[in-house]
Amino acid sequence: MLAVDAVNKSNSGHPGLPMGCAPMGYALWDKFLRHNPKNPQWFNRDRFVLSAGHGCMLLYALLHLTGYESVTIEDIKQFRQWGARTPGHPETFETPGVEVTAGPLGAGISNAVGLAIAEAHLAAKFNKSDAQIVDHYTYVIMGDGCNQEGISSEACSLAGHLKLGKLIALYDDNQITIDGRTDVSFTEDVLKRYEAYGWHVQHVEDGNTDINAISKAIELAKKITDKPSIIKISTTIGYGSPNKSDTAGVHGAPLGEEEANLTRQQLAWDYEPFVVPQEAYDQYRQAIDRGAELENEWNQKLANYRNKYPNESAEFERMLRGELPNGWDKDLPTYTPSDKGLATRKHSQICLGALGPNLPELIGGSADLTHSNYTDIKGETGSFQPETPEKRYLHFGVREHAMAAILNGIAYHNSGLIPYGGTFLVFADYMRGSMRLSALSELGVIYVLTHDSIGVGEDGPTHQPIETIPSLRAMPNMLVFRPGDGNETSGAYKVAIANRKRPSSLCLSRQGMVNQENSSIEKVAFGGYVIEDCSGTPELIFIGTGSELDLCMEAAKQLKAEGHNIRVVSMPCVELFEEQSDAYKEEVLPSSVRKRIVVEAAESFGWHKYIGLDGDAVTMNSFGASAPGGTCMEKFGFTVENVLLKAKKLLN
Repeated sequence: MLAVDAVNKSNSGHPGLPMGCAPMGYALWDKFLRHNPKNPQWFNRDRFVLSAGHGCMLLYALLHLTGYESVTIEDIKQFRQWGARTPGHPETFETPGVEVTAGPLGAGISNAVGLAIAEAHLAAKFNKSDAQIVDHYTYVIMGDGCNQEGISSEACSLAGHLKLGKLIALYDDNQITIDGRTDVSFTEDVLKRYEAYGWHVQHVEDGNTDINAISKAIELAKKITDKPSIIKISTTIGYGSPNKSDTAGVHGAPLGEEEANLTRQQLAWDYEPFVVPQEAYDQYRQAIDRGAELENEWNQKLANYRNKYPNESAEFERMLRGELPNGWDKDLPTYTPSDKGLATRKHSQICLGALGPNLPELIGGSADLTHSNYTDIKGETGSFQPETPEKRYLHFGVREHAMAAILNGIAYHNSGLIPYGGTFLVFADYMRGSMRLSALSELGVIYVLTHDSIGVGEDGPTHQPIETIPSLRAMPNMLVFRPGDGNETSGAYKVAIANRKRPSSLCLSRQGMVNQENSSIEKVAFGGYVIEDCSGTPELIFIGTGSELDLCMEAAKQLKAEGHNIRVVSMPCVELFEEQSDAYKEEVLPSSVRKRIVVEAAESFGWHKYIGLDGDAVTMNSFGASAPGGTCMEKFGFTVENVLLKAKKLLN
C-alpha cells in the first residue's frame, strides 16, 4: 500500500511489482536478510539487489519499515520528486541501503554475480578454519524483463560455471511486461535454462499468499552450497487491485484514487494513505536490534581474528577502509627513448605485473582476449575457478556486457577490491550500458581497451574503432586515457588506481611506439602537458594522443629545423585537462596561438574546442579498411608527411 500511495501521489511509477512481490519481500527481509538498518555499510551484511529496479517502491518501503534512517515516511511521500532520496530507480549515491544502481533491466542480477564473486574471493583469501569473517549471501529479486535481457544470460551462465552457492535469485514470475502478457514474445522454460547453466531451481506456485512456501524455498536454497539458486515465484502483478491486477496497465502507471480505494476494500486495509499501523513497525523493526546484535557478533569475530592473524587482519581492514597500501605504485616502470618501443597494450601488461605484488586488491581479467589484451598479471598462475576462488584472475568468456556489469558488482561490494577488465576498444559498445552505470554510480572500474585505432589492421573496419574514443569522452565522470608511450601508460594506471570514484577507460595500441624524451608519469595527472617546446611564442601547436603523438614530434622536429617555433602538447586525458585551472590551460594552450593541429586516429568529434576556426586536424571521417596496420595508417593520412603538409598550409 505504500507503493500504491507513493505512485499515486507522484502520478508516476510502477506499483504492480511491489504489490505482487510484497510477500517475497516480507519473507526475505523479515526471516533471512542479515543486515543492520543503523549501519547500512556494515561489511558482513547480506546484499539485496532489486534487479527489477522500476519496482523500487518495494525496496524503499522495506528500507523504511525496517528502520533505515535514509528513507522516512516523508521521503516516501516525495517519491520521484526533485531532491528526494526515493528516485524513480534505486541509486546507490542517493539512498543508503541501496546496494546497486539498478536501472536497465538485467544489470542488477549481473551486478549480483559480481557481488557474489567478491564475497567468494574474499572468503577464500581471508577466512580461516577457526575464523569466518567473510560470510554473507547475495539475494536478488528479478523479473521477466531481467530474464529477457541478454546481459543476464551472460552473467548467469558464468555464475553457474563458477558455482556461486551464495547467490540466490527470487524470480517474480508475473507473466506481464509493458506490451502485455509475456507470451507475445517469451515462452521459454526459464527454469530449464537456468538448470542448464548449472543453477539449482525451484518453483513456488502461489507467491501471492504462501509466505511459508517462499520461506521454505529460501531455506533450501541456502543449503545448496555448490550452485547458485533461482526460485521462480508465480505472482499476480498488482495483486489486490480488483480491476487492474494481472494486466499491463498496473505495470507502469498509478492505480488512481478510485482503484486505490477499491484495493483497500479488497485487501481489508482500513488505513489512510501513508499510514503504517504500529504492529507493522513493531514486526519489521525487530531488524534494528537483530542487526545490531549481528554486527556486534561479527565485530567480536573480527577482534579475535585480529589477535590470531594480525597480518591478514591488517590487510583486510586496510582494504575495508579503502586505503591503498604504502608504495603500491613504486614499481611502475619508467622509460627513456633508448628503451625499446612497445605497444601500449604491452606496457599495460608490464604495469599490471608491477602493480600485482604491491596491490593485492587488484582483481580482474578479460573477455576471452587475455593474450591480445595482455591483462594477465605476470608471475601469477591459475585463475578464479570454483576450486580456486582465492585467485584473482577472472576468465569472463566472450561476455563483454556481463563482464562490465560484474566488475561494477565487485566495486559495489565496497570491500576495497579494484576491478579491471579487458577487451578490444571497439567492443566497448557491447559494454556501454554498464560503463555508463560505472560512471553514474562513481565506481572506480578500470577498462583495459586495446586495439585502439585503424592500427588494428587486417581485422578490418568491424574491429577498428573510429568513433568509440570520442563517444566515451562524452560520458560524464569517465576518465578516458590514450597514452602515447610507456611513461604515459604508467601514469594512466597511477591515476586510474587512485581514482576510486571514477571509472577509467585505458585505450591502448596494438602497434609499437617510441618512448618520448619528455613524457612523464606525473604529468598524465594534468591530462595534457607540453612535451616539446620552443623558445619564444609558438607559431603552431600540435596536439597528439596515443600512437599519433610521435607523428607530432617528428613533424615538429622538421619544422623547427626550418626555423619555425613549434610546440607539441601531449593530451593523454582530455577530462583531466579540462579540470585544470584556467591559468594552467592557458599556459599549455595559449589563446593567442590559434594555429593548432590535432592528430588522433579517431573521429574528430570533440576536438573543435581546441582546434578553433583557425586550426586543423588529422583525424578520421570514415570507417577503416582491412589491410596491414601500417598501410591503414598511411592510406588514411597518419604520416609525418601529411601532418607536415597540414602544418605548412596553416603556417603559410
